[in-house]
Amino acid sequence: MPKLNSRRVEMLLEEVIGCRWTISVLGAVAKGVRRPGALERHIEGISTKVLSDRLRHFTRAGIFERVQFPEIPPRVEYRLTDFGRKFMRLLREVEKLQAELNGEKRKSPRATPR
Repeated sequence: MPKLNSRRVEMLLEEVIGCRWTISVLGAVAKGVRRPGALERHIEGISTKVLSDRLRHFTRAGIFERVQFPEIPPRVEYRLTDFGRKFMRLLREVEKLQAELNGEKRKSPRATPR
């Protein structure tokens, strides 16, 4: 796995925030959807080009491991690395924070129906 530095982590977070499909791809692989064709069917609306780009990016970043099987026809799967599992824990914490913020908005007097 490539060595991480603080700038690299910042770039990964920017990537997550800046791309519409990032969370969907990460979540699907974390749930066990591992083959590109299955990912494309699982993530509604994603194009083959965007999916390929995301898979390549996460593999280079050390979040996914690309496993190629010596079969005909060729079979490829993507799995979370140890770093990828840690990164997913971070994203879950961000989701919890968002849920808390959404709960606070609902509790505010303006958000309460009359």
